Amino acid sequence: MEHTPKTEWARPVVYFEIGAKDEQVLIPFYKKMFNWDIGGGPIHRIPVGIGGPENGIGGHIRRSEHGGISLYIQVKSVERSLRQAVELGGKKTMDPYQIPNGALIAAITDPEGNPLMLVQQ
Repeated sequence: MEHTPKTEWARPVVYFEIGAKDEQVLIPFYKKMFNWDIGGGPIHRIPVGIGGPENGIGGHIRRSEHGGISLYIQVKSVERSLRQAVELGGKKTMDPYQIPNGALIAAITDPEGNPLMLVQQ
């Protein structure tokens, strides 16, 4: 195991990008699905949200049948968000699952097939 000097610190995820084949399809999905205020122009900026974890976001790496990155997005109601995702052109890919002593999660894809995890604390 490699030893990290005490002057070093874990590098947090501080930004994300959602690639869109057709941003005119994905922008309305994300605006309505997560109440995001998405800007115009060639790079449609998504401001920092409120109510997130105080210490920033955490993550994990796990074995999977396919590579890729998933966003875990906090919602008020997993059940309501699953219905809304389908209404907005997404798909449900995992039924709600209660993590023992943790959050309720479920999985969807946006209209272009990008994976998203819904997290109800």
